[in-house]
Amino acid sequence: MNRANQTSVNEFILVGFSTSHDLQILLFIVFLFVYIAALLGNICMMALIRIDSQLHSPMYYFLINLSFTDLCYSTAITPKMLMGFISERKAISFIECAAQLYFFGSLGVLECLLLAVMAYDRYVAICNPLLYTIVMNSRVCFQLVSLSFAGGFLSSVVMSACTLSVRFCGSNMINHFFCNFLPLLQLSCDDVTSRIIGLLIIVIAVGFISFSTILISYVYIISTILRMQSAAGRSKAFSTCASHLTIVCLFYCTGLIMYVQPSTNYSQEQDKVVSVFYTVLIPMLNPLIYSLRNKDVKKALRKALFHK
Repeated sequence: MNRANQTSVNEFILVGFSTSHDLQILLFIVFLFVYIAALLGNICMMALIRIDSQLHSPMYYFLINLSFTDLCYSTAITPKMLMGFISERKAISFIECAAQLYFFGSLGVLECLLLAVMAYDRYVAICNPLLYTIVMNSRVCFQLVSLSFAGGFLSSVVMSACTLSVRFCGSNMINHFFCNFLPLLQLSCDDVTSRIIGLLIIVIAVGFISFSTILISYVYIISTILRMQSAAGRSKAFSTCASHLTIVCLFYCTGLIMYVQPSTNYSQEQDKVVSVFYTVLIPMLNPLIYSLRNKDVKKALRKALFHK
């Protein structure tokens, strides 16, 4: 009898943000501008690193991969969200939803791991400068990035399979602006407690490994910087870390708001707002932060624009 009452879901309806037409148009304009800025910013950052030989170092090799990740991250979410603002029917097919869910998960984990790799790179550069070119050679850099990509894509296979293998019945309306794990699981007929715990274990494990690497790296970095005799040396060391540290704070603060809160305080509207920040705004802010706070990038940008 239960199976007879269940429906085969071929598509979902994304509820989005608001039913007000005027607000939908305003949001469309705002997020279109943000998306274009994210595209241009990350493409320009990748191009700048490729064409300027002064930026051909491990630090910027990792940054070009971070920019590529942000570009894909934003593209996996924002275009469908923009269509939802201006279309009457806010449907997404099951296949599109599965693809969006997979790339959302894999790129989120990938960004997390890349930030950890970049922290380790800064640790070696500041704490062991004489060994930097030996330790962070091209082979090691490629392996670190490859492991990050593998970790992101493999973990998302597990998370997506865990979410999409449930039975959906009744309403097919997702109270979100994209296919996210928890809103999808809330549409299931099954008891999803074990699946939610499984997802949280993966998220916490990845977050713990990444954040621990970043934290330990910066403990050694700050300790080394404070022991430097030269004020100029301390200033240069801090400037090379400032951009990365700013991005880490933005990324992990939004993650903490999202996942580290009591279930009784969980709000889908809050979930949407925080999701906008790390899926749409952070990919736009990352290249901007590196452009404004990194002296080498600013120098390369002036050189590219004014041929000086």
